[in-house]
Amino acid sequence: MSYFKILAFALGLFMAATGTAFVQTEDTVQGAGSVWIIPIRGDIAPSMAVFVRRETRKALNQGAAFIIFEIDTFGGRVDSALQITSFITSVKTARTVAWVHAGDESMGVSWSAGALIAFACADIYMASGTSIGAAAPVTMEADGSTQGAGEKTVSAIRSQIAALAEKNGHPVNIALAMVDYDVELWEAAVDGETRVLTLAEIERLEKNGTAAVDRIAEISPRGKLLSLTGGEAFRYGLVRALVDDRTSLLAGLGAKGEIGESAPSAADGLISFLTSGAVQTILIVLGIVMIFLEINTPGFGIPGVTAIIAFAVVFGSGILLGKAGSPEIILFLLGVGLLAVEIFILPGFGITGISGLILIGVSLVLSMQDFVIPRFEWEWGLLGRNAVVVTIGMLAATAGLAVIALLGPKIKIFDRLTLKTRITGTAGGPELPDEPAVTGIAQDYGSLVGKIGVTVTTLRPSGRVEIDGEVYSAEADGSFVEPGRGVKVTRVRGSAITVRLV
Repeated sequence: MSYFKILAFALGLFMAATGTAFVQTEDTVQGAGSVWIIPIRGDIAPSMAVFVRRETRKALNQGAAFIIFEIDTFGGRVDSALQITSFITSVKTARTVAWVHAGDESMGVSWSAGALIAFACADIYMASGTSIGAAAPVTMEADGSTQGAGEKTVSAIRSQIAALAEKNGHPVNIALAMVDYDVELWEAAVDGETRVLTLAEIERLEKNGTAAVDRIAEISPRGKLLSLTGGEAFRYGLVRALVDDRTSLLAGLGAKGEIGESAPSAADGLISFLTSGAVQTILIVLGIVMIFLEINTPGFGIPGVTAIIAFAVVFGSGILLGKAGSPEIILFLLGVGLLAVEIFILPGFGITGISGLILIGVSLVLSMQDFVIPRFEWEWGLLGRNAVVVTIGMLAATAGLAVIALLGPKIKIFDRLTLKTRITGTAGGPELPDEPAVTGIAQDYGSLVGKIGVTVTTLRPSGRVEIDGEVYSAEADGSFVEPGRGVKVTRVRGSAITVRLV
């Protein structure tokens, strides 16, 4: 592979990956007016965060007075949920509304990350038969099971959901009980007024004696996360009203304008599919294998094009999700360059090749996340997940290359990678007509160990030697050996004969 070929491959990958960032999804939403409805259904993933940001901006550009988020989710990734809540709270020119709805195709839940998103909205409405809560962050184990996140992560999410509730006038104590197992929540009458208080607040009021406190019922005991039905959420003041259909919701909001509605497009589904762990692993395997095949084949062909496409999809999807940029692409290209240097300039596999693989791995991991150094426990978990995806991909690629090396000569598609022509010349020069041909192919080469011979051509380090009247291809163990010098066979591996000067 020439330097021009390396440069062409690098430029092609850079242009393909960065060009993906400028692809615009088709506007499939019809209608505009004072109300815009954006569904938040299914897993809260990076693609969902992109969808919500894009459609919310579209609603604002259309002059929507109300933006209704129809929430129906069991939860998802913490980082994506925080990105969505941060964007929703930044909306100033429209009133944001969360509606946990029920329907033929809905689950009627707003749990975990869904509850966090609901608290980011100015108003919360729920349909009968729905539920909200259980917003404590969890971490995913290697076996697929989940367990509660550490105190540092819980503290960060607890502070965030409390800040959202406080900003939008939602009951802060309810928000805290949905995140923190240590919060014990009670319904109590304080001077005849029904309120939702923590046990610590009730004990403080009882101790001060400044108000008459009557404990009515325990809402959430210590050690349990709070989840509320629609009716309970309305009773405790979390939701404005129970509404079962859009007509009732719009009437309650006082919205009378036209309705615009967003829907995930085919492009959103494609991005969600391409950014899944399984697909990313497959793309990494395919890309790395094709890079090595392209480096080791003459010209620029299908392997190089395939590698460019695979990594353009990996980095391009990261760019669209706001997780990758020029630094990650530059690190990747540096890694590919170091591998090329290792193969063509520094034969073997040493520090240069290992450094190239490390840079490629780091660039791929960083393209899957929007931080460099983790600050919270959930970020460490996300880093671990991304590292596992990349590691599995690179190990699988290594195994694939080993299989190709073993089976390549037997598979017709790899004919270009296999040398079919018989070599009659050597490093010492072309075969001379008056010199004897190389023989001994059918002999037991192992019997040559220890025998003395004479070099026929210069060994640089490969050449030909004559032993017992027959000529063999051999390689010098050490410095070059001139013709006519005595050599001794020191090692035989298959048909490879190694000699040293005597």
